[in-house]
Amino acid sequence: MTIQGPHIRVLLVDDQELFRRGVSMVLGADESLELIEVNDGDQAIAAVEETPPDVVLLDVRMPGRSGVEVCAAIKAISPSTGIIMLTASDEERDLYDSIKSGASGYLLKDGSTYDQVAEAVRLVAAGQSLISPSMATKLLEEFVQMSRGPAPGAGNLTARELQVLRLVARGQSNRQIAEELFISENTVKNHIRNMLEKLQMKSRMEAAMFAVRSNLLDES
Repeated sequence: MTIQGPHIRVLLVDDQELFRRGVSMVLGADESLELIEVNDGDQAIAAVEETPPDVVLLDVRMPGRSGVEVCAAIKAISPSTGIIMLTASDEERDLYDSIKSGASGYLLKDGSTYDQVAEAVRLVAAGQSLISPSMATKLLEEFVQMSRGPAPGAGNLTARELQVLRLVARGQSNRQIAEELFISENTVKNHIRNMLEKLQMKSRMEAAMFAVRSNLLDES
């Protein structure tokens, strides 16, 4: 079956031309993806202001603005845009700062093939979060540390928002959540947007960390 027209608009932000070329060759071959390339944070922000993409592939460390700064700026402009940090940095601080700034994914260049990057784009566009396996271990260690400290309350969330939060923390996509709760995907998106606003958070992944810290997954 031939796919008619682009379905997912992707913005690739990286100062390494050779790497951009490799990603572009794979993503550009997929008719369901529309790819735009820029080489720094200022260009990325300008591109998002002009036409918000569905997904951004963003390097953490670039000349000028850092990827973390750009991530936060993009989420402020277009909260619905999914952001995948695609980087060589395996520093824990970069991982945590990226999540807090609104990233939905964190992939290491050295540990990801171009085909895996393409699949990551589709997953994030569908409302999922993902992280490189080697970085997932560090994130789990952070969960353990977080669970030892005081957890913020979720009392201002509605019962439905709490349901959605638990499902987000279990890694379910918007479609899966909609099917489980017998609601539309647009309703799921609205619940997630309201939930993040109430919790003053910027991404699903940060919300998942909050759910673990608050022991919400153990509640029915």
